[in-house]
Amino acid sequence: MTWNVYLSGEIHTDWRERIIQGAKEHNLPITFTSAVTDHDSSDAAGDVLGKDDNSFWRDHKSSKVNAIRTKNLIQKCDIAIIRFGDKYKQWNAAFDAGYCAALGKPYITLHAEDIIHPLKEVDAAAMAWAQTPEQVVELLKYTVSDS
Repeated sequence: MTWNVYLSGEIHTDWRERIIQGAKEHNLPITFTSAVTDHDSSDAAGDVLGKDDNSFWRDHKSSKVNAIRTKNLIQKCDIAIIRFGDKYKQWNAAFDAGYCAALGKPYITLHAEDIIHPLKEVDAAAMAWAQTPEQVVELLKYTVSDS
C-alpha cells in the first residue's frame, strides 16, 4: 500500500522538504500532496475570474479556487500533517485540521511548545503532536511499516 500524506500549513520554512526527504531516505511508501505553497500564486488563484479592487472579493474568489484543490486532497489523504509556524497565524491550517476532524481523517500537528495553549482544541483532535519534522518522519515510519 502506498500512503497518501497531505501536508498543510505554513509555507515559510523547509518543514515539507525535510519530511519528504526523510521519507525518501527510509524508502517509505508515501505520496505527498499539498496546497499551493507559492504565496503569490495562491493569492492570485481567482484572478482569472475578473479583477477586483476590493481585496475582500479577491481573497474570497482565490480562497474558493484554492479550496477545490485543498478539499479534494484532504478527502483523498490517508493522514494529514498540519504545521503551525511562529511567523504568521495559519488560520488556513486550523481550518484544514477542523476539516480533517469532521471527515474522520487522522492528522498530526507540528508546532512549537509555546503555542500549545492556542492550539489546544486542534491538538485534542490530533492523533499526535510533533515538534520537529524528524519526529513526523519517525511517526510515519511506524505508521506505514508492514511489521
